Amino acid sequence: MRILLAEDDAGVAGLVKQSLERAGFVVDHVVDGPDVWERGWDEAYGAVVLDLGLPGLDGLTLLKRWRLDGNQVPVLVLTARGSWMERVDGFDAGADDYLPKPFRTEELIARLRAILRRSQRAGDALAHASRFSLDENQMAIRFDGQSLNLSQMEYRLLSHLVRHAGQIVPHMDIANHVHGRDDDGARNAVEALVARIRRKTAADAIETRRGFGYLVPAVAPS
Repeated sequence: MRILLAEDDAGVAGLVKQSLERAGFVVDHVVDGPDVWERGWDEAYGAVVLDLGLPGLDGLTLLKRWRLDGNQVPVLVLTARGSWMERVDGFDAGADDYLPKPFRTEELIARLRAILRRSQRAGDALAHASRFSLDENQMAIRFDGQSLNLSQMEYRLLSHLVRHAGQIVPHMDIANHVHGRDDDGARNAVEALVARIRRKTAADAIETRRGFGYLVPAVAPS
């Protein structure tokens, strides 16, 4: 799942980004309020981790504008302002949760997963395609009913294909989703990940469309 991290403190941002990626998330980091405003409308983001003290447009104002304009992306607020009044302001602005600094990254990840669970109906968190079943709340994938032991990047790639079952997903789209970039190195890494997943499942579990991308069939072959 893709997360937008809006934090202008390089030290905090580096720690949070690394921790979230280790937990299996894809993280885009933005430091400027106006850029966060624009990126927050991207439906590819499952949630936003938002610092209130952003340059250009502060996080509280940004959040209020999102909510007034109908943007309901889940938001976990990070801030050095920890008083109860400021927390009330954050919730009134539309925050889903509030975590004052300093914090432990384990708690941040737990709170983020909690707001993601609350924002997803059970049916939206589950997906089935061909011989795969995906549970995004548990970040788990089964193949023929058996749990797969996947690396973080294998999970990112396979969950993306399952969510787009029956569609050819271009190499560029997969590389950006898994690695956050599209270059020769990222594309080669995608090919290696597909090969590893096939070894853990079946040779025809992911189909290749030469010159276009990869596909997980919507229905299992008879």
